[in-house]
Amino acid sequence: MGTDENALRQQAKELLLRFKGDDYAFGLGVMEKAGSFAKEAGNSCLVVASSSPWFRPYLDRILASLNSHCVELAGARIVSGVSPNAPREDVYRIATYILQHKPACLMAVGGGSVIDAVKAANVLASLGRWEPELEPYFGTGKVTEAARAHSAALLPMVAVQTVSSSGAHLTKYSNVTDSAAGQKKLIVDDAIVPSKAVFDYEVTKSSPADLTADGALDGIGHCLEVFYGAKGDKYDTCRRIAEIGIELAVANAVKAVEDPHDLSAREALGLATDLGGYAIMVGGTNGAHLTSFSLVDIASHGRGVALMNPYYTMFFAPAIQDQLRVVGRIYAKHGYLKGDVEELEGRELGAAVAEAMMALSSRLGFPTKLSELPGFTGVHLERALTAAKNPQLEMKLKNMPVPLDSSSVDEYMGSVLEAAASGDLSLIKNMG
Repeated sequence: MGTDENALRQQAKELLLRFKGDDYAFGLGVMEKAGSFAKEAGNSCLVVASSSPWFRPYLDRILASLNSHCVELAGARIVSGVSPNAPREDVYRIATYILQHKPACLMAVGGGSVIDAVKAANVLASLGRWEPELEPYFGTGKVTEAARAHSAALLPMVAVQTVSSSGAHLTKYSNVTDSAAGQKKLIVDDAIVPSKAVFDYEVTKSSPADLTADGALDGIGHCLEVFYGAKGDKYDTCRRIAEIGIELAVANAVKAVEDPHDLSAREALGLATDLGGYAIMVGGTNGAHLTSFSLVDIASHGRGVALMNPYYTMFFAPAIQDQLRVVGRIYAKHGYLKGDVEELEGRELGAAVAEAMMALSSRLGFPTKLSELPGFTGVHLERALTAAKNPQLEMKLKNMPVPLDSSSVDEYMGSVLEAAASGDLSLIKNMG
């Protein structure tokens, strides 16, 4: 690891401290902080955690930390975690435990799906006497509106992250999946941000290779999409977060996949994906994340985001030339981009950066077009276009550097999806 990367890591840590302060314990060897955070809320804690054998030693450390701080396990049991992508049925199940055991606080221990499910379950358990269905809370600010209307508050929540990926432990987002429809929906609300968070990057050395790669590329997607859409007084902050987060991920994703016990690479990915969480609290994701919600039955979240971002990059290219040069320099530095980004412009620059992103995905063994996903059909394209017109997901259209509305989705997003299906960037239509 060179001095340049040491400097990047230090800058990343400074940014995260500025972002979360004493409410976030992150780094190597910080797992025991979970108990003291829970104690601040009271003497009982409902713990929702993965039951995977590989995680048991870490869970035992958390339980020991709770015990050392005289925090009881609500219901005298661990509530089992959730299926991938936080299905609605798991959210309702966890809400039932909260209502039954009435803990002083909640603790979600796991990846983004577990943390998102507990966020949503907290909403149902805290506000369900007035609205027991989850549907009305999807969208932006709906939880805060309901809490204010009824002078209610959510329970304090400690999020213990175990995967370098979504940044769910730091953010106001909860992705929940309607399994029957094969569609994700999103709660966006400051009220659901966990009160405290812990991420011991050492835990991620047990993550499988696919999960490691998924998470790294999801983290890149958060930084990238927010930076693409950054404007005005937020631009400089988004650029700094993106430059540091993307480079740490691009430089270390392959290292972490090839050597899972490389703690230096694991720390770098933890910092990178945490910066992705910071990014989506400053700005918002857009096209690739929106489309990934409609691929939930055939691709993991990180894989869907990574697959779609090159195609949206090409679509946005004329409007994000400065951002593309910043991102392009990073990929070029690490051997993924051909040509000189300083000499390219317009669609050519967009294509060069898109192809560099695909090159990293290929190096990690990821597909680079939708037709390579097992189970992909034209139904997924139709579903994605329909979802883009749903008012509950409107924020993703508005966050685009080339904003779309429902009347332009079919023509322009349709061309992006057709290109992604075939792998042909030339099919993408640019606006204007």
